[in-house]
Amino acid sequence: MGLALSPANSFIGFAGNSVLPMHSLYGSQKEPVLKLAYSVLIVFVIWSGSAAGKDAWSGLCDGLELGEFKAAEYTPAGDSVVTILRIDPKEWQLRLLSISENGDGQPRAARNWCADYGLTAAINAGMFNTDNRSHTGYMKCGKHTNNGTLNSYKSIAAFDPVQSDSARFRIFDLDATDFYAIRNSYSCVVQNLRLIDRGRTNRWTPQEKRWSEAALGEDSKGRVLFIYCRSPYSMYDFNRILLSLPIDLVCAQHLEGGPEAQLYVHYGSTELDLSGGYESGFSEDDWNSEALPIPNVIGVVRRTP
Repeated sequence: MGLALSPANSFIGFAGNSVLPMHSLYGSQKEPVLKLAYSVLIVFVIWSGSAAGKDAWSGLCDGLELGEFKAAEYTPAGDSVVTILRIDPKEWQLRLLSISENGDGQPRAARNWCADYGLTAAINAGMFNTDNRSHTGYMKCGKHTNNGTLNSYKSIAAFDPVQSDSARFRIFDLDATDFYAIRNSYSCVVQNLRLIDRGRTNRWTPQEKRWSEAALGEDSKGRVLFIYCRSPYSMYDFNRILLSLPIDLVCAQHLEGGPEAQLYVHYGSTELDLSGGYESGFSEDDWNSEALPIPNVIGVVRRTP
């Protein structure tokens, strides 16, 4: 089922099912509902996660590293592990793939996107509409536009710069940088919900809604971070955990939550096929064990000389 969020009417829906109010699943970004004891627990988790993650990186090859960071906080499901693929864009190239441009028009799991298009890794490109095709925010790559409508989301990820002296990858805050300047400077642009701005500020407030998460981040060296966690956290708590980890995080944007969140990596003898499960108000028994078909992904291929 395809997760879709429309900021214009604050509705969220699933393909083949009735549309539900956005607050019934994700909750408001301005809804202070956490209990004091839960907040105290998060403080402990942040300290524990930072201490445990110092030696968590393992190199797969030049410019490609895999990290696992254990959070000690109890969640309703999962192992509380945050998995991050760190990608050097000088060595590896991002590809923005969608069924509106590529293939037979059929959504596929991240692992199948990788198999069909020769990708080393892939993650959700973001949430998608109930047509199971179009991205919820603005999305274009090269001459192809999947969704040409800019919405209220405040985060833009951009890569494949027009000028060689521009950053190969960057996440922009739309309340700090003009959208048209970004669009004219990069071939590939994808708009998503902001998690953490470039000032390293958590842009969410406490809430009770939780879900498995796939996110996109940038560190201070301009490296790409594919971030995945099956264990459900509220985005306020998840952001605090990310900011506490030794990953040099600058900013991050939300890609997908719940059963459709996924990350696939295959390099040499290392293969990870990770898919989400839990989502408040939708999948609270963590039933999902298979990566679901998704229409749009951000993929990784080795950069050619």
